Amino acid sequence: MKSVKENLIDINSQICNSSKESAFETTPQVIVVTKYVTIDRAIEAYQAGLKNFGENRIEGFLEKKKHLPDDAVMHFIGSLQTRKVKEIINEIDYLHALDRIKLAKEIDKRANHVVKCFVQVNVSGEESKHGISPEEVIPFIKELETFKHIEIVGLMTMAPLTEDKSKLRQYFNQLRTIKDKVQLLNLAYAPCTELSMGMSNDFNEAILEGASYVRIGTKLVGE
Repeated sequence: MKSVKENLIDINSQICNSSKESAFETTPQVIVVTKYVTIDRAIEAYQAGLKNFGENRIEGFLEKKKHLPDDAVMHFIGSLQTRKVKEIINEIDYLHALDRIKLAKEIDKRANHVVKCFVQVNVSGEESKHGISPEEVIPFIKELETFKHIEIVGLMTMAPLTEDKSKLRQYFNQLRTIKDKVQLLNLAYAPCTELSMGMSNDFNEAILEGASYVRIGTKLVGE
């Protein structure tokens, strides 16, 4: 198995090339998704220079956070059950899966800091995916105005598994267009400047459409 450092050299090269091709002046930050790997492998990723870590299960998140240095930035990237919010919300730097008012209410009630949240959008309409529909995004964000502990920093999506690169770009383009519309609202609690999109199989297409965070697991740390 290759070292994380070796994998990162290759990933960074691809990111650099895609960023140059992109019409958007963004070089995305890499969130290393460590949900399938050991604590040692996560620490190896930190030592390779990665600072953003993504986990989608509460137990794994808390375990990795406990062993990583204090300056590691912790992203919870999975669907969060309302009843589990109290277990984790004050350990999170970024939540990538805000998708319902009930969850927002619980976060606002339990958080003792402003939680940076991405609204999860189901751009493909697949029933197997979480997230709100593109049409719901602006009404949903407007409903969040009174929540003192939530800041909408951006939008997140997961594209379908497909080899069709033009289709992938369409989905990512759609998310960017929605983000631009939210930005135009000039809401103090929802600057919505970021796009969390693109994973191991499609991060290059996401970068071409302006991704600011890409979530990479397999290609960086393996399984």
